[in-house]
Amino acid sequence: MQSSNQALVGSRPVRPKRRRGVRRWRKILNRKLDACQPKFSLQHMLLSWLGAFIGIAALAYLTASTPYPLIAAPFGATAVLVFGVPDSPLAQPRNIIGGNLIAATICVICVALWGTAPWVMAIAVATTIKLTQLTRTVHPPAGAVALLGVLGNASWSYILTPVLIGSVVMVIFTVLFSHAAPGRNYPRHWI
Repeated sequence: MQSSNQALVGSRPVRPKRRRGVRRWRKILNRKLDACQPKFSLQHMLLSWLGAFIGIAALAYLTASTPYPLIAAPFGATAVLVFGVPDSPLAQPRNIIGGNLIAATICVICVALWGTAPWVMAIAVATTIKLTQLTRTVHPPAGAVALLGVLGNASWSYILTPVLIGSVVMVIFTVLFSHAAPGRNYPRHWI
């Protein structure tokens, strides 16, 4: 009896060429992934998990114990950068603090001038990108800081808490964690 995956030619089974083509494409895709995507050791992944857990937990517990919010959703993305790819230029203290501070200031000014219309969200995020590029403080979560600020009708206090103090706390915990963890060296540079 002939299986659905094989055709008989003479007396021996022949595999369809489709299978070989799939394997060939998998090899090509894996080679391309190896060339452009980082591979992480098990130790790096475990330390990234532990660092992110400690950093976000610290912000959450500090927020719960004070009358001021010190945590915001963009800090989750910051944790991915500082603990997952700490060598990235976008994960350095200058970028975290400067980028988030610029974003918070931009969104508060935009809200004060124009309110919370959808086009204000777009202006706040686009202006944040432009100013962080000009000041060399690009930090991808800063776009979320600007967007969240407009969505939440942010006031001037948004700049200090949660953005500035939360960013500083995240950097401090990342530095402390990196000095305690084997093989971690953060930051690569301060300025």
